[in-house]
Amino acid sequence: MSRKEIIVIGGGPAGLMAAEMLSQRGHGVTVYDGMPTVGRKFLLAGKSGLNITHAEDYARFATRFGPASERLRAALDAFRPDDICAWAAGLGTETFVGSSGRVFPKAMKASPLLRAWLGRLEGQGVRILTRHRWVGFAEDRLVFMTPQGREVVRGDAILLALGGASWPRLGSDAAWVPWLRDRGVEVRDLRPANCGFDVGWSENFREHFAGAPVKSVTAASDAGTFQGEFVITRNGIEGSLVYAHTASLRDRLEREGRGLLELDLAPGRTLERLSRDLARFGAKASFSSRLRKGAGLEGIKTALLREAAPDVTKADPERLAWTIKALPLVVLRPRPIVKAISSAGGICWSGIDEDYMLKALPGVFAAGEMLDWEAPTGGYLLTACLATARAAARGIDSWLRR
Repeated sequence: MSRKEIIVIGGGPAGLMAAEMLSQRGHGVTVYDGMPTVGRKFLLAGKSGLNITHAEDYARFATRFGPASERLRAALDAFRPDDICAWAAGLGTETFVGSSGRVFPKAMKASPLLRAWLGRLEGQGVRILTRHRWVGFAEDRLVFMTPQGREVVRGDAILLALGGASWPRLGSDAAWVPWLRDRGVEVRDLRPANCGFDVGWSENFREHFAGAPVKSVTAASDAGTFQGEFVITRNGIEGSLVYAHTASLRDRLEREGRGLLELDLAPGRTLERLSRDLARFGAKASFSSRLRKGAGLEGIKTALLREAAPDVTKADPERLAWTIKALPLVVLRPRPIVKAISSAGGICWSGIDEDYMLKALPGVFAAGEMLDWEAPTGGYLLTACLATARAAARGIDSWLRR
């Protein structure tokens, strides 16, 4: 087979991984990215410790992608968490497993890994053109706006890896949605994922507790029950424990206009023990004292209890204990998608074949967050982006050879 020229649009992890694999197979690859540098969201994610993947049991890991889990399974099977660690080690990045099961680079930063990765791509002959923003199609060609003006290009195959709609200032602005829809590609509306939620805090609570962490609690929704922590914000709540419930809360809000997160503020105590401990203190004890001595609650947890269930201050021990164990926190709406860590929705699975090619656009493939899947934080997002990129690269290679 003569050398083929492949265009990759998007210089995030999915685009770079596809470029790596395709160039290894002898193809000419040019990566186009609209930003001044590639991997900007990848670098931002790595500022506080890059979750490169997750070390939980793989059978459980593979179910973390919601309704898309089954469709993603073949791609994930071909590039599992252990494979990602080995790939990173090949770039000089050793990893370790944190207490939560999340896998991090030992350097706790994304920049060394990205530098080594770009060096490998350069050595394999991959061209990277930054400040080349894709602005749509011109018949069977692609149109880019560049520092030199409008440029029309054509490739033997095209991979779209443009991301979703979160953090648009880093390059993922979903401008591609109408262009693909105009070409007959079905795209589900993009929605926020791994995001915070607005809560109707009182002004007093907002002023005193915005920024306060709520630690060692469990939260329950239709998604299940998880333990962790979250943060009070001026608008509502955010943090890893909240993100675990994003899809459930968002979908219920869309269906019913109401979302509810049920908090257990004392997960280490049973309801029976809590009732018994609270009953030891008579009516003369203040509410704060009863909570501190009888339930081990103070500070933000006491304030949150007062805020979400104001009439509980006069409750008997049994009802107070029940409220502590199942505090209903009403959420009003998800935060805007531009503030979300990731997005849900995207190119429908019915519109792509097993090789990740768009059925409506032969020779055009897609990978990463452009596809209709979502996952919690903790390494799942990056793993699926890399895995689908490799699956699409294999599909491109196979299609070109056919």
